[in-house]
Amino acid sequence: MSEKLILAYSGGLDTTIAIKWLQENYNVDVIAVLIDLGQPDNLQDAYDRALDTGASKAYIIDAKDEFINDYIYPSLKANAKYEKKYTLATAIARPLIAKKLVNFAQKENASMIAHGCTAKGNDQVRFDVGIRSLNPDIKIIAPMRVWKLSREEEIEYAQKNNIKINVTKKSIYSIDENLWGRSIECGNLEDPWSEPLEEIYKWSKIRKSEKDNEYIEIGFEKGVPVSLNSEKMKPVDLILRLNEIGGSYGIGRLDMMENRLIGIKSREIYEAPAAEILLESHRELESLVSDRELLHYKYMIEDKVSEMIYYGLWFTPLMGCLIKFVEESQKYVSGTVRIKLEYKSFNVVGRKSEYSMYDYSLATYDKNDMFDPKFSESFIKIWGYPYEILAKKGRTNG
Repeated sequence: MSEKLILAYSGGLDTTIAIKWLQENYNVDVIAVLIDLGQPDNLQDAYDRALDTGASKAYIIDAKDEFINDYIYPSLKANAKYEKKYTLATAIARPLIAKKLVNFAQKENASMIAHGCTAKGNDQVRFDVGIRSLNPDIKIIAPMRVWKLSREEEIEYAQKNNIKINVTKKSIYSIDENLWGRSIECGNLEDPWSEPLEEIYKWSKIRKSEKDNEYIEIGFEKGVPVSLNSEKMKPVDLILRLNEIGGSYGIGRLDMMENRLIGIKSREIYEAPAAEILLESHRELESLVSDRELLHYKYMIEDKVSEMIYYGLWFTPLMGCLIKFVEESQKYVSGTVRIKLEYKSFNVVGRKSEYSMYDYSLATYDKNDMFDPKFSESFIKIWGYPYEILAKKGRTNG
């Protein structure tokens, strides 16, 4: 009797041809697991393709709510952006997928888990480390690390073996999508000098003119978005709606040179309208309700959280501690943020909260100014004492 293997299946080229390759090379019973994280693909079509290709079983798991509550929201509260740009859509999905794969391995009594990651990418680290952190006894197989083929060769393998795929040699891009963002790789994008073709964009396909604009208001409770234009919305619906509205203006596009964990640079294209709008809105609301020392210290924590997510270190003691710090910082991050959407851009133009630390009577320069200026000179004197003393000792700097 063949051993059972759980395959992280997306319906794409790599994981589709991997079904047959795994059977040929490991004599395993392949069980395909599709995790629904809000990707717009036809998952039923992918499900059917898995069975047609030879998987003994296939599952579609709706994990959208879990993805938002346990992965997107913690990263949003941490204002997480790798290298201060990438909103980490793919990266935060991987620990959840790893967790589901391990659960299915236990359910099906499978001794192996396979994924379609390449030897150059970050996802192989995120999957491998996540799986081993949850169950170190499971054997991990990554066909694309062993079986080094170009995408053209993969397509030829599929055609030779009568495997149905949804990729052609003319459409050579590698796409990954979920609720939080869409990434595009390969083709002419591998030339850092080459401008991305407009055809690659789907979420941010521009439907507005340069003269169009509109205002939206997002309500937050303890760091979590709960309403759009005063209408309470379910998390999935709110993110999808923001993707639609923001994307129509061409908002959320990112073209960056990224430092992969594996040690090479990669040109990456991302679309993330909702993520970009929510992250900036959340940061602006925090600036209204949090004190300076908490904000400035949290900036350091945010960079570390972003790195930990990107590096595949979600299931670690440090990550657990960092997430608890971030969660504690959100107690008063409640209020409303107003955003102006324009052609290819947006700006936060208003913010309000019952927990606002902004005091008009102290900030204003008009006749209602209640700030007492006589304290400033004494404060500055005390603040600068160490450097005044150094100067008296002849130890000036600069």
